[in-house]
Amino acid sequence: MTQQELDKAKNKDLAASLIAMRRAARMAREVAVRTDTAIVVAHGQTLVHVTSAELRAQGIR
Repeated sequence: MTQQELDKAKNKDLAASLIAMRRAARMAREVAVRTDTAIVVAHGQTLVHVTSAELRAQGIR
């Protein structure tokens, strides 16, 4: 679903789900930096390992 479709959703939980997923992703990146571990991100059908060093270079603290 697109953000516009989510904004029009009658179910308030569905409407807020994209915001919650973005918040969870941000928190996962922050934990990865604090624990010096990598995260796995899906780009289409490809899984990509992102190291804590790469996250730090992106400005994640």
